[in-house]
Amino acid sequence: LSAPKWNPLLLSQPTSYLTKAKIASVAAVFNSKRYLSATPQPSLRCLIMGPPGGGKGTLSARLVKEFGLLHFSSGDALRGHIAKGTELGDQAKGYMDMGKLVPDNLMVDMVLSHVASVDSESNKWLLDGFPRNVAQAKALDQKFELDLVINLDIPHEEIVERLRHRMVHVPSGRSYHRIWNPPKIEGKDDETGEELIVRDDDQPDAVRDRLRIYEENTRPVLDHYLAQNKAVSFKGTESDVIWPQMKEYVKTTFKV
Repeated sequence: LSAPKWNPLLLSQPTSYLTKAKIASVAAVFNSKRYLSATPQPSLRCLIMGPPGGGKGTLSARLVKEFGLLHFSSGDALRGHIAKGTELGDQAKGYMDMGKLVPDNLMVDMVLSHVASVDSESNKWLLDGFPRNVAQAKALDQKFELDLVINLDIPHEEIVERLRHRMVHVPSGRSYHRIWNPPKIEGKDDETGEELIVRDDDQPDAVRDRLRIYEENTRPVLDHYLAQNKAVSFKGTESDVIWPQMKEYVKTTFKV
């Protein structure tokens, strides 16, 4: 990128008043500022992977706050297209209204379109929930150059233990934890006083099954990015333990 040429006519003072040296000095400053302002800012395009119940939401929120990333998920892309009534969104809604899963190729198109929209605003973002298989990863690679793939390596039995204590207020989606975030009254929602439940898919056997499926589906995706030297795993049992390591790695590696 070549610096724009300085136009001496922009100076309010007559040329005769300035020496050639002063003109050259002012021109250099003017052109350098214009050049620097046009220089693209370093990107920080990130993907976060982690098992259900592994603290991905908590750590994503901290990454967003610390580094100013735009955070979005595959679900955001789906809801966004449907809300805007796009052609892709109408197609997806048709499948959902029939109780069917949105086809993989349609989901890929919606997510990539959404990523492109976000990327036009900022080249610093955090994608969550996509890709779910290697084919989707390759489709993403063709459109965007990821800078970092964050993988949360959480012991499965820790997640099983964590989720078995979770309670949910179904109408609002508010969640509690018997040990870390208990409701004011046992088994009751703080705001409405209504009953809290333990979801069937938070039962130990169901959680273990979900974790097994997650590993089977996402391990190839992780291997795909490990082969590109883009994936970094952070291991721990608590978000408060993982976060300092993650924060330091991003700051040191990307100088942000």
